[in-house]
Amino acid sequence: MLSASLFALCLTQLAPAQGSASSTMPPPPPHAKQIHLKHVLVIGETKGFEHDSVPDAMAAIYQMGHDSGLWDTTIRTDTELLTKKDLGRNAKNLNYFDLIVFASTTGELDMDQSQKKDMMSFIKEDGKGFVGIHAALDTNYTWPEYGEMIGGWFDQHPWMTFNAPIINEDPSFPAVRHFPAAFVKYDEIYQPKDWSRDKVNVLLSLDATKLNYANNPRIHRADHDFPVAWSKMYGKGRVFYSTLGHTEESWNDPDIRKMYFEAIKWALGMTEGSTASHPRPAGQPGK
Repeated sequence: MLSASLFALCLTQLAPAQGSASSTMPPPPPHAKQIHLKHVLVIGETKGFEHDSVPDAMAAIYQMGHDSGLWDTTIRTDTELLTKKDLGRNAKNLNYFDLIVFASTTGELDMDQSQKKDMMSFIKEDGKGFVGIHAALDTNYTWPEYGEMIGGWFDQHPWMTFNAPIINEDPSFPAVRHFPAAFVKYDEIYQPKDWSRDKVNVLLSLDATKLNYANNPRIHRADHDFPVAWSKMYGKGRVFYSTLGHTEESWNDPDIRKMYFEAIKWALGMTEGSTASHPRPAGQPGK
């Protein structure tokens, strides 16, 4: 269900300024994009660490769909709708939606085996999309197929929140083409386990030549390969994940918002981008 604070945040972001022209003008007539809206389900259930940025992420995705006219957004802090069963009460189920977003979910979510099967078939067989934000990687460790779908699991954040030196490995991909070849973002970068770049298209990664490895027991990857965003296929479905979005402030960053806006469009099949794996960039460890 939607918390009162999150509902208030959504209303605040969408409300017109007092005395503005938009507060007195009738809404514009619907255009083609609004008539044929896609349907996005955002899940923010947390069974582990609770990120303060979850409401910000949810509100941003709601506003992106509202402002673009490309999708409507259903926001939930539970997993009831992650099923193909008829729920009654006019409640939507997975048959209604085109995309699932996990907004910094954590821990073992409240899903029975039937729900897990339905969610995987939604992506793998129905060819619908999934976008994972930040702690979506810190979720469902006892569900092997979830890790296979998203690409791995969280295994510490060696540098906590810091000025992360990032490389754009695939500037042709819609979600990252607005980023320069190299840039810095203040965020928390997750280290993944049970992850291989051979199984995903790494879009963004840390520049391993600019990291401090001294006296850091949280560093577990001997290859020093730290992805920041990737795309992949899971059966017929498109999957996007990024570790960016840990802080509340990150959701006011136009670059981060654009990344997730374009990622959602891609996962919905509105744009094209590669999911083919590629070697590490020249100059990085092992190259």
